[in-house]
Amino acid sequence: MANPVLIEVLRGTAVESCHTGAIAVVDASGAVHTALGDIDRPVFPRSAVKMLQALPLVASGAADTFALTDAELALACASHSGEPEHVATAAGVLAKLGLDATALECGTQWPSREPVLRAMAARGEQATPLHNNCSGKHSGFVCLACLMARHAGAEPAAFARGYVAAEHPVMREVTAALSATTGVDADNAPRGTDGCSIPTYALPLRSLALAFARCGTGVGLSDGHARAARRLRQAAAAAPFMVGGTDRFDTRVMQAWGERLFCKIGAEGVYCAALPELGLGVALKIDDGAARAAEAAMAAVAAALLKSDDDLLASYSHLRLRNWRGLDVGSLRPALTLAIRA
Repeated sequence: MANPVLIEVLRGTAVESCHTGAIAVVDASGAVHTALGDIDRPVFPRSAVKMLQALPLVASGAADTFALTDAELALACASHSGEPEHVATAAGVLAKLGLDATALECGTQWPSREPVLRAMAARGEQATPLHNNCSGKHSGFVCLACLMARHAGAEPAAFARGYVAAEHPVMREVTAALSATTGVDADNAPRGTDGCSIPTYALPLRSLALAFARCGTGVGLSDGHARAARRLRQAAAAAPFMVGGTDRFDTRVMQAWGERLFCKIGAEGVYCAALPELGLGVALKIDDGAARAAEAAMAAVAAALLKSDDDLLASYSHLRLRNWRGLDVGSLRPALTLAIRA
């Protein structure tokens, strides 16, 4: 199946480029609300499924055992910009465990927010794994490992070592959560290695949308996963800055919409979202991996489903393009084929 054009890029009033892709909108029973393009082709969801990967952190009791705050739980679902608040929050989780940044196996990454990066460079500072956009998720994994170590009578740091491996007990729980929420046996799905070194599994958009519909409603989940999903959504709504950062789409949208819309970007043009009041989940993939096109498509889908003419969503679905002098040179817009009924 050839995927349709979802987003057009205009220079002046003429279409200069276009982005094809697929979108699935599904309810918690698995009924398809909207299908654009091939929603059954497996895709790597990357960071779009961080909330699903954080379910064991809460369901296991680790979040309660170590008294994680809303900000710390929101960071566990985040692809953050590496701003000081993000770094301090991830470090705070590790401090509760008696550990430091050396426990993280996500790798070192410089902040993606340029003013922060420039300020660090001016001070002669070096980046650490705490600056990695996945440091919150990995701090959550280490937290889960420490609880498992207690139950096993093992030394926490030693037990946690190697937690990114597919066979580690922590990653077995994460993979099981992916399977339980999506309805797909992840162990038998195509597997790769994500940017932060954990396994990533290729799953159909239909199944990813189902998982987010389930996480928005609790329908089809175990009691533990349903409670965990609700708590993580509430944490993200309470501390949306932690999920992204300054001027980030996910943060701005959840600041505006609160618990009505949980959304999360993933690398290579993937987006997932839960709309609890509608009982729907959304998963989309831009074929060429363009992040701005994925944001534009997600904004258009959210505006249609929420029946909103919200200026914030419109500013992304119809993003104005400016050159280095600040001149308005074009825009993005949803293609006519991106049709979503409310």
